[in-house]
Amino acid sequence: MMEADSGETTLSLLGTDEPSPVEVVNADGAGSAVLVCDHASNRVPRRLGTLGLDAARLADHIAWDPGAADVARLLSVHLDAPLVLSGYSRLVIDCNRPLRNAESIAEQSAGVSIPGNCGLWSKEREIRVNALFQPYHGVIGRMLDGRARRPSLLLSIHSFTPLLNGRTRPWHIGVSYGRDRRLAALMLGALGHSGDFIVGDNKPYPIEDDVDYTIPVHGEGRGLPSVMIEIRQDEIRAAAGAAAWAARLAEAYSLIEAEALRFFGA
Repeated sequence: MMEADSGETTLSLLGTDEPSPVEVVNADGAGSAVLVCDHASNRVPRRLGTLGLDAARLADHIAWDPGAADVARLLSVHLDAPLVLSGYSRLVIDCNRPLRNAESIAEQSAGVSIPGNCGLWSKEREIRVNALFQPYHGVIGRMLDGRARRPSLLLSIHSFTPLLNGRTRPWHIGVSYGRDRRLAALMLGALGHSGDFIVGDNKPYPIEDDVDYTIPVHGEGRGLPSVMIEIRQDEIRAAAGAAAWAARLAEAYSLIEAEALRFFGA
């Protein structure tokens, strides 16, 4: 828990010398894609210590999406796309969970207890929302508002662990969607065209309103064609793998971009 002066929980979560809760790359990118990375970092604010976890746990997938930020940064260059990245660990607050969801500030993840998240006061939760969640989504919202006069396609970049609960996950990459499958259908076709990789259709996770936030709110909520791209972590932990997948995604996007943009004239 975060300690407070004089028994009050009104302290700012982040010190003035700590990184911002949100990073923007290539804000004026001229491409049609807008990229976001909800789980880009495993950083924990200094005031929260390590949430009671050791370094190995904080380096693990429960704390972030390893490799996702690397792919997103490279893809931003390929597509000349603006990119918004979260600045802190999903264990502090998950930027892709509705605030009503129990995993918004998870007390356990993949069977691992998160001591620093147990028994939080409502004010402590509010501080995390205001310091990390709202700034991240505020930047995404303002960016999309600024592009309202031109068509934009929203891509949320994630990664997933190859093994979960003892089960192997065979997909090299997955394309996830909710009610709007338009962009996903094109991406699935482009990524699966070569037959070299196993591409998951709404795998390893579908988009659900009760579980996901970014695509339902910023994509479907605005009527923007949008997808969540999930890449298996063993494919992108090394720099060479991240570069290869960024190039593949850029190639796939280039194949479907013109057709996807026609959705706005339909």
